[in-house]
Amino acid sequence: MASIAIAQAKPKLWVPGDWNAFFGFGTNILVNVLTLTALLRFVLKMPDSLVFGRILPATGLMLCLSTLYYAWLAYRLAQKTGRSDVCALPSGTSVPHMFVVVFVVMMPILGKTGDPVQAWEAGLTWVFVQSFVLMAGGFIAPVIRRITPRAALLGSLAGISITFISMRPASQMFVTPVIGLVCFALILVSWFGGVRYFKGVPAGLVAIGVGTIIAWGSNFYGLHYGGLSVGALADAVANFGFSYPVPALAHVLGGFKFLGVILVTAIPFGIYDLVEAMDNVESAAAAGDSFPTTRVLTADGVISLIGCLMGNPFINAVYIGHPGWKSMGGRIGYSAATGIFVILLSWLGVVAVMMTLIPVVAILPILLYIGMLIGSQAFQETPKSHAPAIILALVPQIAAWGKLQIDGALGAAGTNATALGFDKLEQVGVLYRGLEVLGGGATLAGIVLGAVTVFVIESQFLKASAFALAGAVLTFFGLIHSEAIGIGSSPAVAVSYLGIAAFLFGCARFAKVVPQMAAMPHAHRLSTEPAE
Repeated sequence: MASIAIAQAKPKLWVPGDWNAFFGFGTNILVNVLTLTALLRFVLKMPDSLVFGRILPATGLMLCLSTLYYAWLAYRLAQKTGRSDVCALPSGTSVPHMFVVVFVVMMPILGKTGDPVQAWEAGLTWVFVQSFVLMAGGFIAPVIRRITPRAALLGSLAGISITFISMRPASQMFVTPVIGLVCFALILVSWFGGVRYFKGVPAGLVAIGVGTIIAWGSNFYGLHYGGLSVGALADAVANFGFSYPVPALAHVLGGFKFLGVILVTAIPFGIYDLVEAMDNVESAAAAGDSFPTTRVLTADGVISLIGCLMGNPFINAVYIGHPGWKSMGGRIGYSAATGIFVILLSWLGVVAVMMTLIPVVAILPILLYIGMLIGSQAFQETPKSHAPAIILALVPQIAAWGKLQIDGALGAAGTNATALGFDKLEQVGVLYRGLEVLGGGATLAGIVLGAVTVFVIESQFLKASAFALAGAVLTFFGLIHSEAIGIGSSPAVAVSYLGIAAFLFGCARFAKVVPQMAAMPHAHRLSTEPAE
């Protein structure tokens, strides 16, 4: 009888819902791989021999290790709890960091040296430093997660989902609506509406297939939706060939001569990774799957370290979106299958062909779906009375996104905000300096602001004061409300946080609390779930 019970408790490695999650998550990873490939080839002008022969094989190895590890972690959780609905954490290259390492680290080095290999080496060293920040931070993150309200964590995450995940895909979909909106409708009616396609074909695959047919079919009428061409496809086939990663330790060490440039962003963005991963673990816990925070963060650090030592200049991170893949029916197998899929793509040179075969706009609706799901989770998984805190927590991300759009527009015009003048921008209603300060360290800033608000709503003023004090310290050292780490880079903001902390401390000691807004559902007193 005991052996029968054990056999029944053994988690299934694959269930029908894994097909949906695999095509959804797999295409998400594909979009990111195509994006980083485009950045390397067209922005940094790196030779194809370096991109397809060294970097992509190492990136594929890192992604495979990551997705297999999180599949194993989900298997262990399912085995331990006896549940059949455990979903693996999604993971891959960190999208914000993808742009940071290209534009802030590798591009300046390329401009200075004119050598793409040295730019690549600087990127490797950047990931090397970040890896150790993640591994060290893994041991303090559980404590932070225990004392931080869920609304603050998920609210900051909602800000990312609205801006950096949803806005770009949505904008691109409306640029090519014939493909984008049609594919979005196909996904929407299946994943939100419950419509099942012929013989259970996954909605993600249906959307990509229909989008690809529209794109190639439009070529016959001279419309060229999706920007695909037979010539580009033929050229891409030339990149077929087996390439595997080889150790790149010498190149990692070669990047240390640029350590001054690297440390400016490596440490703060390592902390960003730590906070974001903590947010994403909390998101998974809200969806019913509680993973050990320390293991997640240290795994990200170790896997990123292995990747950079093999030649990958991009950091690994747990993705937001776990509830989305779980709602599609994803469990354990989708994560492992994605790892195998991506290593085949990157080692066999298939990525070059995929870039010219499938219109990216057909894949983007999946990212918008994930953004919608994560943004709504912040409100669904927290007490209604905490909604104001969620709104405040997402505001710094909106500021950071707005500043990025302004910087991009000014850069395209050959200038920047400093050269143009902050006063001129203010005259036309662009409060650039305010966006810069508010959006600095946006993820961490959102958590601090959200936590203070939650504890004020709950009349727990001493805890609110503690988070305001933390905000003062973080601001003083440039970790939030600043573009870079430094001493006293935003002194007025730091002093303001300090004053708020003192005021809230006074409220905790002397204020008489009168129940307000009795009509609101305020019965949900704050409850912070354990991290482990």
